[in-house]
Parts: sequence; C-alpha cells; structure tokens
Amino acid sequence: MSENWRVFDYMRKYNYENLYICNDISTGLRAVIAIHDTTLGPAAGGCRMWTYSNEWEAIEDALRLARGMTYKYAAAGVNLGGGKAVIIGDPKKDKTEAILRALGRFIDRLGGIYYTGEDVGTTLKDMEAIYAETRFVITLPEYLGGAGPIAPATAIGVILGMKVAAKKFFGSENLGGLKIGVQGLGAVGSEVVKLLSSEDVELFVTDIDKDKVDYILKNYDAKYVDPEEIYSIEMDIFCPCALGGILNSSTIPKLKCKIVAGSANNQLKEEKDGYEIEKKGILYVPDYIINAGGTIYDTYRLFNPPHNHEKAMGKVYKVKDNVEMVLEIAEKEKIPTFLAADRLAERRIEEAAKAKNIRKRGALE
Repeated sequence: MSENWRVFDYMRKYNYENLYICNDISTGLRAVIAIHDTTLGPAAGGCRMWTYSNEWEAIEDALRLARGMTYKYAAAGVNLGGGKAVIIGDPKKDKTEAILRALGRFIDRLGGIYYTGEDVGTTLKDMEAIYAETRFVITLPEYLGGAGPIAPATAIGVILGMKVAAKKFFGSENLGGLKIGVQGLGAVGSEVVKLLSSEDVELFVTDIDKDKVDYILKNYDAKYVDPEEIYSIEMDIFCPCALGGILNSSTIPKLKCKIVAGSANNQLKEEKDGYEIEKKGILYVPDYIINAGGTIYDTYRLFNPPHNHEKAMGKVYKVKDNVEMVLEIAEKEKIPTFLAADRLAERRIEEAAKAKNIRKRGALE
C-alpha cells in the first residue's frame, strides 16, 4: 500500500458509505472507522488493534474488513450492515484504557450508525472500557448484558463448515483420521484445536506466539509446524485462524491441502486468488460464511433481548446450512465458491433494498 492509493476510487468501486479518521492528541489514539453498507441495518464490526507498516495499510484493512462484515451479516441472515474500527498500535505495548475510551467517544458521536465489538488485538475487558463512553458496543461480558466470549461459537461454526466440506470432498462428514493444520492459536484457533482434539484427527499447529504454541502442545495431541511451512505440508484441511490475506500468489502454489476452511477474515488477498484456489482443485469454504458463528451468537440479543445462551447457540448451527447453500450455488452456477458466497449475500441485500424502496414509495403516495 502506498500514498498513491486512491481512497475515493476504492470506496466508489466497492460502494462504501463512510470513512472516519479518529485522532486524539491527549491519549495518542490514531484510529479508523469504516462503514461499508447500512441497507440491512446499522453497521457493526469488531475493533482491531494492530501494528501497521503505515497509515494507508490501516485504512485499507479497515475498509476491507468492513465490507467483509456486510457480506457476513447478509449471508448469515442478520439485519446489520458492515463496519470496522482499527486502532493503529501494538496491543501488547500501546493499549491503554484512555485510548479505548477515546475511541468510545468517537463511536458515540456517530449516533448509532456503527456498533463495535471484540476483534484481533482487543478483548472483552477492552470492550468494557469503550462501553464506558458509548452504548454502541455489541461484544460485552454477560454481567453487562452481553453474550460473553464468542470464540467458542465461532469455532463451532468452523467445525460445522469443515464437516460440510469434508462430506462434499471425501463423501463423509466424519473428520476422524484426517490431517488438519490450524494456523493461529488465538481465541478462535485455540477453540478450534480443542474441538478437533475430540474428533480423532491428526493435528498440525502454528503461531508466531511461542506461549500460545506451548500451551496447545502441552494440553493437546498436536505437532508444531514452523509458520512458513504450514502452507506446504501434506494435509487434508488447512484451517487459517490468524490474519487475512494469507491466500495469495506466494502461498497458494505451496498448498498441498484438499480443503481450506478457517476463521480468519479476508483470507483471499485478491479476487484472482479465489480463482487460483479453484484451479488447484482445492475446495475453499469462504471465510465470512464459515466464521459467522460468533457473529450470529453475539448479535442475537440485539433482536431478541435479553441474552439467551441456548437460543443464541441454536442459531449458530445456521452456519452449516449457509455453507451447504454456498456449495450448491457454486456447483449449480459453475462458479468459484468465493463468488457463490458473494451471490448469496448480495441477493439478500438487493431484496432488502427493494423492500425499502417499496415502503418509501408507498409512504410518498
């Protein structure tokens, strides 16, 4: 990403609504809030904190993630639009309550067109700090009326999606005996490992954080793989649960897996990478379809208050149906799965837009 990158051209190409740059000198906050589409409802999406190489990279990440949330909510049947907040900084060194609260004040000024939540580099405790300044926070601990940790629900959705893909590729949804590589052992990745450990699979794991790796190796039967080698080992399912852009021109030629099914957002670096995955004969389960379990679980209380764990978790199983629908669309229309996922989401957005236009015309008449 360079300074020659044209923000408005990018926003017009993908139909973004708003981009907010947040600067607070007193706390040192530097943040970006991107809002993609609010056809289905107010924009929502987590707050990420990361060490970006430059400001343009942070802006692009916020925009890409916001668009991904639009599609995730639409495909999952949740009446919310897509948004994302990004704080520039090292979450281990730069994060303070003051910075989080400053972001909360910026979010509050938007008046409810954007709801935030937990994401890479932020925690439930961080959401409490933001919540001190604004009520527009989705991911909250249960004592504040929230759903609590959502990683377990996300992980359940990933396993459900894996099983659908396994049935499609191998003829059976039984994961037993398969070789599965998990990239990223954070909140979701560690939960995926936990669930897979009871499925009698051969597990390979990797992460840049040695402490996370040590914890997994101590508690589960898994083999460690160097972060750069995870792409090239022989396995049945590759499960990316770290950052986005990991399926690209450098990594795709190395892949020796049959299926890609993981929780990381924006796994395809570019659209052309989706076609390359297809050419290699790898079954790709689109990220925002398979990782929607946490989102479904977390937002259920917004439309059906107060939070009910059993009912919200019951909705998570919709991920299985959505993965099946995407694979059916891809087969029927003879298109790559990533395009099939987009079709599923776009059709719902178009239907909602038409319905709103009808109501508006009716009101004017």
